[in-house]
Amino acid sequence: MITENDDSVDAVNELVRKISIKETQLKIAQESNLIHTAEVLENQLSQLQQELGDNSDTQLQSLMSL
Repeated sequence: MITENDDSVDAVNELVRKISIKETQLKIAQESNLIHTAEVLENQLSQLQQELGDNSDTQLQSLMSL
């Protein structure tokens, strides 16, 4: 059980790191007026944020089952 929680925390931390990187890339693309690249990055960022939300929901359900 503890290992599962550690894995979940690691997964969340990895998603947060990826989101931070993607936000930086998006900012650079927007400042450079790279419209198509910015759109792609926005989609990727949205997907990562959704994954983070899904992961948080799973963690909450796991905690509630204890």
